[in-house]
Amino acid sequence: MRSNTEVLRRASLEGLRAEAQEELGSVVTERLLGGEDPWAFMDALPTIDELVVLLLRAELFDAAGGRDPGSDYARDRRMLGDIRMAHPGLSTTVDGMLQRLDRLRWSS
Repeated sequence: MRSNTEVLRRASLEGLRAEAQEELGSVVTERLLGGEDPWAFMDALPTIDELVVLLLRAELFDAAGGRDPGSDYARDRRMLGDIRMAHPGLSTTVDGMLQRLDRLRWSS
């Protein structure tokens, strides 16, 4: 099993952002071709950096065999912390996602 560092550092942040930009472009194109109004959905899409974090989180989850010990909240905080450490350029985005995670936890 690969370490979290190996999983997270598979590509440069610039490469990850380019991959996320391409993925987001595909989503936008698909929705536009489906007849959706961009004013109705553009604000709901993640930013490029948020998508990078979500893709990295998914890779960490897959690398753990789809299983990771701990509660969902603790696991998500740990994964987001690992992502922040591996890619300091994502720190602001990770911090915002952690704040939303904390608000969701306390609002339930």
